[in-house]
Amino acid sequence: MIKHSLKRIALFASGSGSNAEKIAEYFTSNPEVEISLIVSNNPKAGVIERARRLHIPVLLFDRTTFYDTNRITQLLIDQRIDLIVLAGFMWLMPGGLVQAFPNKIINIHPALLPKFGGKGMYGHFVHEAVVAANETESGITIHYVNEHYDEGQIIFQAHCPVTPTDTPDDVARKVQVLEHEHYPRVVSEVLLMNNE
Repeated sequence: MIKHSLKRIALFASGSGSNAEKIAEYFTSNPEVEISLIVSNNPKAGVIERARRLHIPVLLFDRTTFYDTNRITQLLIDQRIDLIVLAGFMWLMPGGLVQAFPNKIINIHPALLPKFGGKGMYGHFVHEAVVAANETESGITIHYVNEHYDEGQIIFQAHCPVTPTDTPDDVARKVQVLEHEHYPRVVSEVLLMNNE
């Protein structure tokens, strides 16, 4: 019998953490995958309470530690992290961290990249821009992370309609359904690809 080694995921989140929780729940019954750490730059983020409820360790850090030292990168290496998953994490990844984890950092964006990506395009700002542009569809983009906002290679996209009467809140709800439906599965598929 082949013994599989445990795959370890670190989740980065800055906000409520609904995607982080969905991913953690998805892997609960999988003995080969562990959510080893939830990492956040926001001590008031809702994801911290979710992590406590799920019994996942939390690492908090500030901007100086993240950008001016390699402490976070080294900690992730020491923890033998196989995949870094951004689940509503708002800061740009430092170059050293990206280089230490090539094709091992993925993000989800709440629109169909390359549209509505880049600095400042996150959360509600994206949905407002989609509605203002009279788009007929939006969706999610799951992509690898590089040193630039929303420019990494696309892994997966899913679409939802945007009607003329939709508000940004309506679009946000439709997009969140897609996030919760697809992100955990795609994370699992990327882990498998990295294992081949």
